[in-house]
Amino acid sequence: MTVASRVISAVLSGAAVLLAGSSASWECNTFNDFLKGRFNGISLTRDGRLTLAPAMQALAATGEAGVWSVAASADGTIYFGTGHRGRIYQMKNGGQPSLLWSAPQPEIFALAVDSRSRLYAAASPDGKIWRIENGKATELFDPKAKYVWSLVAAPDGTLYVGTGDQGRVWRVSPDGKGELWYETGQTHVTALALDQKGRLLAGTEPNGILYRIDSKDRAFVLYDSNLPEIRSIVPATDGSIYVAALGGALAQKQAQAAASAAAAQPGLGVVTTTITVSADADSAAQTGIDLKPKPEQPKPPAGATELPPPAPAVDLSAEKAALYRIGPDSMVETLWSSKEENVYDVAMREGNVVFSTDQRGRIYRLSPDLKATLLVETREAETTRLLPVAQGLIAATSNLGKVFRLDGQYAESGMYESPVHDAGNTARWGHLEWHAELNDGKLAFRTRTGNSARPDKTWSEWSGSVTDPARAAISSPNARYIQWQVELTPGRSGAPLLDAVSVSYQPQNSRPVVRSIQVTPQWVATPQKTAAPAQPAPVAYSITVTDSGDAGSATSGGTPTQSVSRSGTPQLYISWQADDPDNDRLIYSLYYRAEDEREWKLLKADFTENTYMQETEVFADGRFFFRVVASDRLANSPSTAREAELVSQPVLIDQTPPHVTLGAPRTVGSDIEIEVTATDSASPIRRAEYSLNGSAWRILEAADGICDSREERFIVRLPAAPGERSLVVRAFDSAGNPGLARIVLH
Repeated sequence: MTVASRVISAVLSGAAVLLAGSSASWECNTFNDFLKGRFNGISLTRDGRLTLAPAMQALAATGEAGVWSVAASADGTIYFGTGHRGRIYQMKNGGQPSLLWSAPQPEIFALAVDSRSRLYAAASPDGKIWRIENGKATELFDPKAKYVWSLVAAPDGTLYVGTGDQGRVWRVSPDGKGELWYETGQTHVTALALDQKGRLLAGTEPNGILYRIDSKDRAFVLYDSNLPEIRSIVPATDGSIYVAALGGALAQKQAQAAASAAAAQPGLGVVTTTITVSADADSAAQTGIDLKPKPEQPKPPAGATELPPPAPAVDLSAEKAALYRIGPDSMVETLWSSKEENVYDVAMREGNVVFSTDQRGRIYRLSPDLKATLLVETREAETTRLLPVAQGLIAATSNLGKVFRLDGQYAESGMYESPVHDAGNTARWGHLEWHAELNDGKLAFRTRTGNSARPDKTWSEWSGSVTDPARAAISSPNARYIQWQVELTPGRSGAPLLDAVSVSYQPQNSRPVVRSIQVTPQWVATPQKTAAPAQPAPVAYSITVTDSGDAGSATSGGTPTQSVSRSGTPQLYISWQADDPDNDRLIYSLYYRAEDEREWKLLKADFTENTYMQETEVFADGRFFFRVVASDRLANSPSTAREAELVSQPVLIDQTPPHVTLGAPRTVGSDIEIEVTATDSASPIRRAEYSLNGSAWRILEAADGICDSREERFIVRLPAAPGERSLVVRAFDSAGNPGLARIVLH
């Protein structure tokens, strides 16, 4: 595949490329596209190519919940500790795993081997440090801690111990004498390592702080991560330090599991003390101020089991994990981060950084130019520990607890399973196309389809293998979802490299939807007429006599009456909401009919706007229905185009004002009464009011107490008064049309 074609494909990657009315194409050709699938003996290179993974040999399947710790001696013997039965296994070169020792506690969170090939094991909870020689375990040191998370052996035989839930680091001499080396003020010391100068490095939880401990009670904070837990520390030969941090509070989860496992063991009472570290204490720890011992907490009654507090909720919008590099100049660089995966361990292998995660037990390799390659999936829940050895890379997993070894050889074959693609509707499948460098190897593709989002027994079986060099018709049945699978087999020249895969299909055209219709009245201002050019006026001679007896202007033609013009015309504003599941462009036709009519009358056809304005007067008074027909024929062939329609609720059009009649005034005591009758031919009377001599309007009450009929009667009662008065009464119908009447009272 050329560079240009890969650039073009990258623009289209990971999604269905869909043009309305045409076929669609689902492309996979970048690192992130392929990363969403499942890997079995397959690696994903940093430039987004699938190839065979390093051969992965299963060394041990313990049947335990997980393998929490691994270590190796100079003679190549590999040790690993498990949970929740507290067992330590050993594997000699080329041998089978064998049980070395079972601890009194259920979890072995840490192992270390010193320069004399003596094995040290930390048992939790409420455990001790054990030294194992010649298959015999002896108690070396009791840190009086709930958990022991980390161990590291110095060249001189000194053992450093990281504990929780008091966040302390202990220094233990070869004869078993221990002293408190540093108190971090954190809850857990989750990782320990020695840098190239022999200085102790300690990672903590819950504030994700990395310390360099130079001597007893003296420490310097190398980095304060925004993630809560430093999980792994690996010093490099160039003075750099690689640090894995996670946000899933793994230490707290493991503590909960350890307490539960201990409680399940007969005769073994477990008591957990919860320590809350204050902000002042944490600040003091970072500035080197000595911290006073934390007060002991009251223990629960004998036989009771107190579990650790639950892990705090994790913000899914934030990073879950990160990999940092701290340079010799103390500059911190983020090499990798993820919102989906937790990083569990980091190791150095042949100049590359290798790290593991909890996404189906993935193992990544980070090259010197900081490009990540997905080496392999162990297909377990998590790859908890990594250990470089002469024969390759040891990987330990949890759920279930297994041990694997990766070497430099390619796997004999591998299988990749793509993510599921949603066509949005039932689709007719076209062809599967791919670009690859075969290197004398072979690719075998299969597909399957179904109508549930997750593949299950309702899906079709995998199709037969297709090995055509570049293109093959998809034989799987029409459905909404599709998935493809490819098997890679190496050839004489090496392993195949798969660059890109595309699936073409024709989705079924979905029917558009008209969701609502609104009809609202509006008044549109009448445009002002342009003044006509002045014309010469004919000469007129007239004489106007004023009440003063003076003659008026000789050119006056009389006194004209000023007319109040109508300021606007009533309009119906018709709007609707419609959409298309395929995002096709829609075209509309608008119809109407009166309530007493059978056939629809076309107002406007084939327009793309979803609004329409119409003069109300063309309808006259009555109840009307409006119908919108939406079609996607602009984006589809005539045979596949589809329509949808919606009819409005009945719309009352009432443009005629009520007729208001005023009866003759009559005297009732000291008052004057005028009877008002308001009638309307189209809708009920809703309100009536009166104004006397141009004053503010006053509401009239209906004679029967409620305005709800097309004819209503009202009474205007006014006190008798001398002089002339002008009374105006107006009534409104349901459409808001006003009808008025006036009477002069003497």
